[in-house]
Amino acid sequence: MKKILLSMIGLALLVSCQQSTEINGNNTTEKKMTITYPQTQKVDTVDTYFGTKVADPYRWLEDDNSEATKTWVKAENKVTFSYLNQIAGKDTIVKRLTSLYNYPRISAPHKVGEYFFFSKNDGLQNQSITFYKKGVNGNEKKFLNSNSMSDDGTVAAHLAGASNDDKFMAISINRAGSDWSEIRVKDIESNKYLDDVVEHVKFSGASWFDQGFFYSRFPEPKEGMDLSAANEYHSIYYHKLGTEQKEDALVWINKDAPKLYYNVDLTEHQEYMFLTEMDGTEGVNIYYAKPSLKPEWKTLVGDFSQQGSVVDYKDDKFLFLTDKDAPNYKLLAVDPNNASEKNWKTIIPEKEIKLNSVTTGGGKMFASYLENASTKVYKMDYNGKNISEVIFPTFGTASGFSGKEEETKLYYGFTSFTYPYSIFEYNVATGKSKIYYQPEVKFTPEDYVAEQVWYPSKDGTKISMFIVHKKGIKMDGNRPTLLYGYGGFNIDLTPHFSVSNMILMENGGVYAMANLRGGGEYGQAWHKAGMKMKKQNVFDDFITAGEYLIAQKYTSKERLAIAGGSNGGLLVGACLAQRPDLYKVAFPAVGVMDMLRFHKFTVGWGWTPEYGSSEESKEMFEYLWGYSPLHNLKKGTDYPATMVTTADHDDRVVPAHSFKFAATLQEMNSGKNPTLIRIETNAGHGAGTPISKTIEQEADKWSFMFYNMNIKPYQDK
Repeated sequence: MKKILLSMIGLALLVSCQQSTEINGNNTTEKKMTITYPQTQKVDTVDTYFGTKVADPYRWLEDDNSEATKTWVKAENKVTFSYLNQIAGKDTIVKRLTSLYNYPRISAPHKVGEYFFFSKNDGLQNQSITFYKKGVNGNEKKFLNSNSMSDDGTVAAHLAGASNDDKFMAISINRAGSDWSEIRVKDIESNKYLDDVVEHVKFSGASWFDQGFFYSRFPEPKEGMDLSAANEYHSIYYHKLGTEQKEDALVWINKDAPKLYYNVDLTEHQEYMFLTEMDGTEGVNIYYAKPSLKPEWKTLVGDFSQQGSVVDYKDDKFLFLTDKDAPNYKLLAVDPNNASEKNWKTIIPEKEIKLNSVTTGGGKMFASYLENASTKVYKMDYNGKNISEVIFPTFGTASGFSGKEEETKLYYGFTSFTYPYSIFEYNVATGKSKIYYQPEVKFTPEDYVAEQVWYPSKDGTKISMFIVHKKGIKMDGNRPTLLYGYGGFNIDLTPHFSVSNMILMENGGVYAMANLRGGGEYGQAWHKAGMKMKKQNVFDDFITAGEYLIAQKYTSKERLAIAGGSNGGLLVGACLAQRPDLYKVAFPAVGVMDMLRFHKFTVGWGWTPEYGSSEESKEMFEYLWGYSPLHNLKKGTDYPATMVTTADHDDRVVPAHSFKFAATLQEMNSGKNPTLIRIETNAGHGAGTPISKTIEQEADKWSFMFYNMNIKPYQDK
């Protein structure tokens, strides 16, 4: 079959430029590009689910190592980039994006012993560089430079944890965007690597104990199968400094349950260690023990009935954040010597707004809430008393407020839609904040406005949405608008500054971000209202967001684009399939498009608590099949202009999802709008993407959107 497939897709047909009768926004006729797509071979592949036969003709694209798939990728990319590179005005967008990204930015400093660690990017460096200095006023020195690890900036390295004596720092290194990482160790004082190398690590930091650290890993994948094969038996190991990895001690493996995640953490002063056992991305179990390579585990939570984490150990009690009987979360005190649930004591009770996290530092606790999807932080004693609010510049998103008990100053980051990410220094005693670092971005915040609105979804549920645009523009129903969403896995979408979105708003456009059910903005009840057999609520929320924007004269069907990544890519794919008439442009990025087979690749099994599985019951199969983007594209439908995006090294949502979806969409689309797939090479799910690639990707996105809306960037406003 391989020879037949190669012969069918070996010739990529180029984009041609032909005369068209399409009219642009200025009512002038211009040439429009037409596309001839590569012929994608269909193979007679059929699965049977509870008596129902489901065809999967592009199954062969799941084999990302095959020559046939590689040839298909090259053919599709040739068409895509030929199209994108012919769009007039793209070079203007590239120049403006390059200018916008070219500003210095740093992270909040993190203290380790006498040293302060922080990352810095001068502007256009592909990866930020980690610096450190001895004392607040010490000389800055480079500690970790990812840019020197590859020619194209596709290696991302970050700090994974300091040893208890503050002498060593674990470094986690990811290549080409993969979730797989290796851990190396540096001597902090000398700034030199030790010989230690730990490989096949995934979803793990380094938790130091004694003369080494605990880490989580999967078994070494078979050659050539590291990007798509199912990952099973996540296990805990201990690495002792100065030894080879083959000598590492196995601390925990559950041979009866291969599809669980595990992590180990220790309290600040190492009184206890915790083993967190995760059933995919939903419930957690937590076990605790005195630190040891052969720990005697006791159960804190053992039935996957809740989400939670141990925040710290103070006054001989665990500070335990949980949603047990509290969908908006609460903080409890738990005596490790008497840890049964009946003895739990409430420190911070549940409120009407979500308790998003609790951190400690400087001898205080900091409770971070989400109020209408924006951060509110309160300082308090360990008993939950003497509460005072941290004051922020505007509504937005804050993170940080952590450190060792003896610290007098803590650092946090703050951002909003019109407020670039800035670092603040917080005085624990006085409760006052002052600017530590504020970037100088090439735009004027006062020229823009951000508002929050509420609109009714299909079932009447009120949904919140942020809307951002330039002040003073007329809402005449014709504004180019990008609607962004996610809606899943208890993830929060909160206000943040985006350099890329400035391209849209400088061209008279509107950016909208909806807080859909399935997300975590309003607690676990909100999350569960968009899970499993309630997933359609998420799509309804997004569809009605688009309808609201049109009804309120922000935009029209001819000027509305939708975007989302990962679970958000699923969102865009499903809404594109259900309401193709509502949008002009769609950007499904690294999306979960095949809802019948997602659990068969890498860590896809971990999403079954969120989505369900096509194999668990007839009812669940029929529900998934009913909205699966891949299976709900209809022949003869006029679909929006669509640019699917994925990457060849995405080992979280494997590119096969996007490959099969794009091939099917090209087959089914009967309209004139283009269906492209942009496949980034030597890249992954998105984390660690170098700035150079980010600029290319964003320029292609805005160019594609403007061109298909008949807008000339920086000319039509």
